[in-house]
Amino acid sequence: MPILRAPAEPTHEIGPARFTSLVTPSRGASETSLWQVELAPGAPATPHTLTREEVFVVLSGVATAVVDGEGGDVQAGDALLVPAGAQLELSNPGAEPVRLLCALPVGGRAQVPGGEPFVPPWAQ
Repeated sequence: MPILRAPAEPTHEIGPARFTSLVTPSRGASETSLWQVELAPGAPATPHTLTREEVFVVLSGVATAVVDGEGGDVQAGDALLVPAGAQLELSNPGAEPVRLLCALPVGGRAQVPGGEPFVPPWAQ
C-alpha cells in the first residue's frame, strides 16, 4: 500500500496562499492530484478557471466562494464543487486562516483572465 507522507512544509507559496502537494504525478499519482491549501486571513480572491472539475473540502475556517458569479460562504465540513470551465473566486475575508483539501484530475489546467492555460505547480 503506497503511503505518501505529507511534506513537513508547504511546497508552494503565492502571496497569502500556501499549497502543500500531497498526491500528484511527481509523487506517483496517475489520475488524481490532491493538495492542501491554506488561505491567510484577509486573502483576496484570484479569479481563475480550470479545464477539469475541481473539488474543495473545507477543513477549518470560513472562506467565501464565488463560482460563475454565484457566491456564498463555505465552512469546515463543507465541500465545494467547481465545474470545468466555471470561473472560481475563493477568498478569506475572516481573521483566521482557512485550510482546504483540493482535488483535480491529473492534467487539469488553470487559466487566469488574460493568461495562458497552465498546470498548477502544486498539482504536478
